[in-house]
Amino acid sequence: MAILNLFKNRRADEKTERASFGALLDGYSIEVMPRTAAKIENFREFLPAGMRVYIAHIDGTPIEDMVATAKRLTDDGYAVMPHVPARLIRDKAMLEDWISRYVNEAGVSQALLLAGGLSSPRGELESSLQLLETGLFGRYGFKRLNVAGHPEGNKDIDKDGTTRLVDRALKFKQAYSENSDAEMAIVTQFAFDARSIIRWTERIAEAGVTLPIHLGVAGPTKLQTLIKLAISCGVGPSLSVLQRRAMDLSKLLVPYEPDEFLTEIANYKATHPQSLIDEIHVFPLGGIRASADWVNERVLKGKVASR
Repeated sequence: MAILNLFKNRRADEKTERASFGALLDGYSIEVMPRTAAKIENFREFLPAGMRVYIAHIDGTPIEDMVATAKRLTDDGYAVMPHVPARLIRDKAMLEDWISRYVNEAGVSQALLLAGGLSSPRGELESSLQLLETGLFGRYGFKRLNVAGHPEGNKDIDKDGTTRLVDRALKFKQAYSENSDAEMAIVTQFAFDARSIIRWTERIAEAGVTLPIHLGVAGPTKLQTLIKLAISCGVGPSLSVLQRRAMDLSKLLVPYEPDEFLTEIANYKATHPQSLIDEIHVFPLGGIRASADWVNERVLKGKVASR
């Protein structure tokens, strides 16, 4: 009985917390992969109209599948943003072929530019900076070009464990944005340690970065699954947050939900309205419908609570 009361009390606390971050989630984005999108009969049943939907380009996924998924989502009325991973692209000609297909076959005008998860490039392109420097996205009329941010560093880029190269890259992206007609934002990997995220946002702002941040958040999923994914994705300080959670039996028995993380971010935003944190990007690690339903419920509760 005591254990049941413990869970009831935790749920009551969560209901209070959720109202505080509902507004932060409003206008969220989410991502899919072609193989997971193929299993969804109707996205409009659970994804808000007009929202931004990223399409993750995993190594081995044919460009034809990426374009077909982009066209389907565009036809459904979503703002489609495919990943363009530099290290999967042989050369500038291949990049232009991809861009042309996205524009002419799927009506795409947005993209997330990133290096990609490979340790070494397949060709002459290896970074998002090189993608920007080609000028192809401007030539094809892209209206938004988001770029990756690494709040906890990236060992594939800074092999010495510092943030020297990723910081330099952010400054270049900032300079590019100031001379580009395209809107730009920084999209981050999912994280679990709000304090490390906040420190990073303040540090890059002090360094002159003004690009808005679309903060990555893991959707509801099993804690064990999340720990495995966090390790494989190179999540740093945040991993200790998950490990501490795993030591709490009451939390180990229920799926991870980012309530505490989002509450800390929402509270920070309330006292620091100038913060670069602008939107939330959801990684649907426990399934796209489950993540979307979770977010939609909390956005609705936040709107009801604010009336």
